[in-house]
Amino acid sequence: MPFPTRARIAGLIVAASAALGAPWAQAGDTTAADQLIRWSVQAGAGGDPARGQVFFDRRHGGEWSCASCHGMPPTGTGRHASTAKSIAPLAPAFNAKAFTETAKVDKWLRRNCKDVLSRECSAAEKADVLAYLYTLR
Repeated sequence: MPFPTRARIAGLIVAASAALGAPWAQAGDTTAADQLIRWSVQAGAGGDPARGQVFFDRRHGGEWSCASCHGMPPTGTGRHASTAKSIAPLAPAFNAKAFTETAKVDKWLRRNCKDVLSRECSAAEKADVLAYLYTLR
């Protein structure tokens, strides 16, 4: 079977997001759905919600996981593990502003992935986590 084109992957993701009743509210220059498409295309495959949930909850050799600050599930207000600063819900269905400003998304993912993984997240890891976050209702 030939490798699906980027357009085909993006189309499948948009269709799946719409079928899930994904929020399309836009508070900035992008949407969470656009971010999912962006990372899925870069990864060459759609995000996997099951892998995203495992990734989100797992400590990757360090002392923190994504859930350490964002909670599990990340549908309510989180709290930074070391500063105790409040963090808005991460799941798009619970926060219309989540993933809507590209510069902030890139900045926070770069920082948080380095905190959790000691490296930047891959496009596939980002797609998986966002696919998981989309399943939260």
